[in-house]
Amino acid sequence: MTFKPNRRTFNAALAGTAAVIALPALAQKKYGPGASDTEIKLGQTMPYSGPASAYGTIGKLHMAYFKMINEAGGINGRKVTLISLDDGYSPPKTVEQVRRLVEQDEVLALFQTLGTPSNSAIHKYVNAKKVPHLLLSTGATKWADPKNYPWTLGFNLSYQAEGSIYAKYLLKNKPGAKIAILYQNDDYGKDVLKGVKDGLGAAGAKMIVAEATYEVTDPTVDSQILTLQGSGADTFINITTPKFSAQAIRKAFDSGWKPLHIVNNVGASVGSVLTPAGLDKSVGLLTLQYYKDPNDPQWKDDPAMLEWRAFMGRYYREGDPKDASNLYGYLTAQTMVQILKQCGNDLTRENVMRQAANIKNLKLPLLLTGMSLNTSPTDFFIIKQGQLAKFTGTQWATFGDLLSMSD
Repeated sequence: MTFKPNRRTFNAALAGTAAVIALPALAQKKYGPGASDTEIKLGQTMPYSGPASAYGTIGKLHMAYFKMINEAGGINGRKVTLISLDDGYSPPKTVEQVRRLVEQDEVLALFQTLGTPSNSAIHKYVNAKKVPHLLLSTGATKWADPKNYPWTLGFNLSYQAEGSIYAKYLLKNKPGAKIAILYQNDDYGKDVLKGVKDGLGAAGAKMIVAEATYEVTDPTVDSQILTLQGSGADTFINITTPKFSAQAIRKAFDSGWKPLHIVNNVGASVGSVLTPAGLDKSVGLLTLQYYKDPNDPQWKDDPAMLEWRAFMGRYYREGDPKDASNLYGYLTAQTMVQILKQCGNDLTRENVMRQAANIKNLKLPLLLTGMSLNTSPTDFFIIKQGQLAKFTGTQWATFGDLLSMSD
């Protein structure tokens, strides 16, 4: 069904956005690079091409969101300019593009640069330059290290927390599991894997009977799936990005392997993963979520979901409303606007970072019920909880309680 926003629903979307960002402005004006009386300049890299190009929709969503914000008057009267550059999910290209953003475009802050290997390549550089490196689109645990990297703050639930939650679920519900694991051979894959192993503990480590890796340059993961199937595993933890997640789901099903199949959050979008893999081949998958699934009928008349659909219908019509990445992008843009709003008229890099590290009980209505965002100068984990979900054939159905790494 196509949602057609009318003026009432669109105005509600703007009202919802205003409710998120309405904060008093500071009187004294202070500006750093990329900020002025009329403009706030942000920069990002996105994989518009390459093996992770399914994520490119996030950057397009951001551009559309800031267009909406600017049409509504901007942030404290300033228009937001987002310079979004393609890095092809290639770390050397990320370095090149980020140097351009910092040294030539002189952006105030970096926003939602995507990918663990990509962000790892610029981590030391942006901290040495003292450029806010905010709301990274990756869950690597190292983005929450304010002591050593005070200018970097991630967004996603930490990969280690996610892996630990899967492990604890298996220990409780399938203690005799024979686990096979496929993971991307980089910091991202290894981070989720560490969470799984930490969650299983020494006693549970013997449950892992096989591991396989892939490189982002690999054409397929078909051979890895067949190897894992041959291990006799009855449980499969799939730690992959969208292209490879879809391949793994399809190949496992087509080969006749029917394990309990757990897919990590970043490879679980209905639009960009499960639909290409085959919705019928995805039934029974498990994942972890921390925001509402746009395909779940329980949110059909949810005011926040209607606002998001109104936004999509007016500002990002080419975007797929079934792709959860577009809802994720909306959430991250809302969070960035909140940080800039809190800055008031002190738009220095130092104050942007200070406000990012002082988010207090921010309730974004597209997060799962009961969740809020919080940071402090010593706590850079902005998302701390998630809820397990099972794919029904049409949508992810959440079950159980909100969980964290400590549960």
